[in-house]
Amino acid sequence: MDASAQLAAYIKTHPDSVGKVVDFDPGIDRLYQMDLTAANKELDKATISDTAKFSTWINKKLRDNNCIYGIGGYMEHRTIYKGIPLFDNGKDEPRFLHSGVDIWADAGTSVYAPLPGKIHSFNDNLNLGDYGPTIILEHDLSRLKLYSLYGHLSRKNLDTLYVGMPVSINQKIGDFGDVEENGHWPPHLHFQLMLDMEGKEGDYPGACRFSEKEKYLKNIPDPQLILQFPVVA
Repeated sequence: MDASAQLAAYIKTHPDSVGKVVDFDPGIDRLYQMDLTAANKELDKATISDTAKFSTWINKKLRDNNCIYGIGGYMEHRTIYKGIPLFDNGKDEPRFLHSGVDIWADAGTSVYAPLPGKIHSFNDNLNLGDYGPTIILEHDLSRLKLYSLYGHLSRKNLDTLYVGMPVSINQKIGDFGDVEENGHWPPHLHFQLMLDMEGKEGDYPGACRFSEKEKYLKNIPDPQLILQFPVVA
C-alpha cells in the first residue's frame, strides 16, 4: 500500500478527524489551478526570475478569476526551477518534480494545523529558492505516523516554538511569509506530507528527481487528502 492509500484508509475510518490548513469556505471561495510546468507559455524566464513580476502575474490570475487562493503542484514537473542552484546544479539530474501542494495568497494569510500533534522540528532554511521559515508537525494517527510540513512562513512564527510542543487541530501555527523571508518567492505556503522523515529535522525535500518519483510516492501522500479542496477543472 503506497503512502496516499495508507492515509486515505485512515481518513475513511475517521471522517471527522481532519481540520483546515487555511481558511476556506467551499460554498463561497474559489480556487485557481496554477500550472508551473513548461506547458504554461505565459510564464517566461523573465517573469519567473523577477519575484515582483512573478507576484504580479499570480495576483492578476487570482483577481481576474475571482479566486481566494491559487493551488497546485503535487508531483508537478516544474521546469521553472531551471537554473536555481538548489534544484539544478548543472551536473546531476535536476530536482524538478514538486512533491507538495502550493497554496498562493497574500503574505500574512493564516496557516493552521489540520490534525492534532506536536512540533517535530523547525528551521529557517535561508537558501535562495528554499522554504525559508519551516515548521514540521508530527501526528500519531492510530497505527499511522504522519508528518506535515509548512514552508515559506513568516520568521516570527518560529519565535516561541520548541520541539515536542503540543498542537491541537485547527490551531493557528503560522502565516504566509513575505518575499524577503520566504526564500524569495511570491507569497505562498508549501504544504507537504511524509510518512518517514528519514532522520531530517526542520527540512525535507520539496522537490525530487523525476527518476525518484516512485520512491517518493511511497513516502509522500497526496496533500489533497488533508486539504480536501474541491476539484478545479
